[in-house]
Amino acid sequence: MMSIQMTKSIRKFLLLFPPALCVMYLTLPSVRFLIGLLPMDKCSLESVKLLKPGNAADTELDLWSRSDVQTCTSWNAPIIWEGMFNPGHYDQTHRSEGSSVALTVFAVGRYLDAYLEAFLNSSERHFMLSLPVSYYVFTDRPEKVPNINLAPNRHLNVIKVERHARWQDISMTRMKTISDVIESDIRHHSTHVFCFDVDQVFTGRFGPEALGDTVALLHAHYYHLPRKLFTYDRNPKSEAFMRTGDFYYHAAVFGGSWRSVKALTEACYKSIMEDKKNNVEALWHDESHLNKYFWLHKPSRILSPEYCWDTSIGYRFDIRVHRLLWAPKDYYKLRTS
Repeated sequence: MMSIQMTKSIRKFLLLFPPALCVMYLTLPSVRFLIGLLPMDKCSLESVKLLKPGNAADTELDLWSRSDVQTCTSWNAPIIWEGMFNPGHYDQTHRSEGSSVALTVFAVGRYLDAYLEAFLNSSERHFMLSLPVSYYVFTDRPEKVPNINLAPNRHLNVIKVERHARWQDISMTRMKTISDVIESDIRHHSTHVFCFDVDQVFTGRFGPEALGDTVALLHAHYYHLPRKLFTYDRNPKSEAFMRTGDFYYHAAVFGGSWRSVKALTEACYKSIMEDKKNNVEALWHDESHLNKYFWLHKPSRILSPEYCWDTSIGYRFDIRVHRLLWAPKDYYKLRTS
């Protein structure tokens, strides 16, 4: 009874005082801790066989091993958490199916020097170790890309891109760049694509359990918050405009089959260009458009915040492992020339 009353009190405070929440969330660890106590919805499926298809190994997912978190969506897509899956089963299944993964990452301007080497080295230790992996590094300075010792069946491709004056434009034009390279190269070599921000470091297994037809990531700062507090684009003039949604997704990680990622990036780029034509810019740039796309085209698989965690949030009882961590950021130095 006490826990129910506490949950209601926290939820009421969040909905009544959203501006105060934003300030306190960023400054007070105690508020972030209390938000972590808000319960998530629970999976209502009676059988794993009812899951949305997309990963052949899902027949052995244990949706009920994590009663503390939401393990499936209302449209029957799994939400992947530690303790739900057998890693060896996913490795074996995807090896036998011939799965292979293309990883795209942009390292433009000072982001290359600050993050790329740590990102690639950590990926070699943790990302899809049981499968062939092709890296696609997009940069304005190909000659500065560090030499990385790659394991067998792992390859590095460096592609030169233009450096834009504004970091927002770099962020938004990546959608077209990814779509173009899928068409020209990736589709001939890889079954799946994962797209990452470079200012992150792999710290734990990020394996084939993450593969699916369309894969989205729960944003670490929003997965316990009420939907009313999600920072969707609220401008009706933007193509990214949303009144409501299912979850708030993080654009730092998304992926899927090469066909699905191509469709996603093409649609997002089209929406971004439509906004530009109308002199509109979405609130969180490509992330706002990504959230709109996943609202209209539900992802077949969702990754828990374990797959991209921010340690500044502090302790959360439901985060049992850290698979990918946000790297420390100094945006002023990184985004000014």
